[in-house]
Amino acid sequence: MSAHLEQWVSLALRWIHVIIGVSWIGTSFYFNWLNGRIRPLEEPQPGVGGELWSVHGGGFYRVLKYTVAPGRLPATLHWFKWEAYATWWSGFSLLVLLYYVGAREYLLDPAVSTIGPAGAIAIGLGSLLVAWLLYDVLCRTPLGSHPLLLSVFGIGAVAALAWGLGRLISARATYVDVGAALGTIMAANVFRVIIPAQREMVEAMAAGRAPDARRGQQAALRSLHNNYLTLPVLFTMVSNHYPATYGHPWGWAILVALFVIGVLIRHWFNLRNVGRRNAWLVPAAVLGLVVLALVTAPRSGGGPAAGAVSFADVRVVIARRCAPCHSSAPTYPGMTAAPAGVMLDTPEQIRARAARIAERAVVLKTMPLGNVTGITSEERELLGMWIRAGAPLR
Repeated sequence: MSAHLEQWVSLALRWIHVIIGVSWIGTSFYFNWLNGRIRPLEEPQPGVGGELWSVHGGGFYRVLKYTVAPGRLPATLHWFKWEAYATWWSGFSLLVLLYYVGAREYLLDPAVSTIGPAGAIAIGLGSLLVAWLLYDVLCRTPLGSHPLLLSVFGIGAVAALAWGLGRLISARATYVDVGAALGTIMAANVFRVIIPAQREMVEAMAAGRAPDARRGQQAALRSLHNNYLTLPVLFTMVSNHYPATYGHPWGWAILVALFVIGVLIRHWFNLRNVGRRNAWLVPAAVLGLVVLALVTAPRSGGGPAAGAVSFADVRVVIARRCAPCHSSAPTYPGMTAAPAGVMLDTPEQIRARAARIAERAVVLKTMPLGNVTGITSEERELLGMWIRAGAPLR
């Protein structure tokens, strides 16, 4: 596949992934809101647990929720499953295209581990499978009926996964892999638990027997779990734009903190949906974000001043290590335009981007991406010395 075609395939897959993901997450949010807003009927009906009236788009809607199932099947029954499957497949395809095919640029980090592409890909795939199996087993144990304990164990498992992956693959790939593991759990919940439970209910009604209410309850529980995982997964989908998180030395802990913040926000919405108010969840989440922003803030580097470092030395490093991509005419294979529009061709452009260079190349060391141009520690320090001296053009 040519580099140009690869970019367009990536664009199409990402577009599909976002569009279908929006529909899946939207239905998750809606049905959890719906369950929270269902109220008892004014005139009770046998087998009906509650109702909800709503108005939208110039029309009135009445929704009835049955305690288990209606007395007879309707002619048309809508299922919600393809959104989950298509979101997972498009996301997995993106993972393969970007991080597995492009393993040396995105998946590997020689400064972290000497593992090769095959080993890193095997670890990534294995983490998806192990994450689902561990979660599924835990849900089927007595721990599954204790939400708080299960949540604590789940957060610990996420922390262990992020910490372990961070010592084997690149920081950027670690965030994406954790998100892929959570997304796999969500999709597998639909494929292995939620849809089979719904199918069993339909088959039971068709056969004239009472559906198994316990399977329906387990499906509802897994659907609720999916609802809580949505915000953490959404962050990992966009995390590659925020190197201050994954590029930090404690990146795995920052990911766990952001995971908890996402769950807290989702919990606030879920409590609100059932008419319960909570005054501390949102402030706690906002405070958590402020603390993370302070923790990840770049520290002014100590060490020697600019000394003998001249702009001529700096420009050589920029030309060799940065400009192959960040140029009006990139020379790196497959690169047709400067990423994010950042060009480092002229002295003025380099100086104007000094703060960005300091963050990405000196402090976080997330650029060059995957260190594809082979920048050395000495060259990073040279850039840092120049920037600390005020980025002089001399």
